[in-house]
Amino acid sequence: MFYIYILYSCIIDKYYVGHSQDPWIRLIQHNNNPSDKYTGQTKDWELKAIFEVSENRGEGMKIEKFIKKQKSRKFIEVLIDENAILSGAIANLVRVPHVRD
Repeated sequence: MFYIYILYSCIIDKYYVGHSQDPWIRLIQHNNNPSDKYTGQTKDWELKAIFEVSENRGEGMKIEKFIKKQKSRKFIEVLIDENAILSGAIANLVRVPHVRD
């Protein structure tokens, strides 16, 4: 299964959107890769939301690209809001609890 995940850094006050089969491992990688142009700026990334997308990686990439093309912090904050009702291209996203044992 591929997921869309949204990270947030308090230090730089920015969000990051990505896709992965294991967003929990990706979070660790983002926090431990100082050579990455965007997420390497800081080590305080935290998961704000995870959405189940599809078994198809292409579909995950498509949704990630759609979210990034919005170039909107407000759009991302709506996605993070657990009470938000999603519509349009993102209506079928299924929120996944991001706390792991």
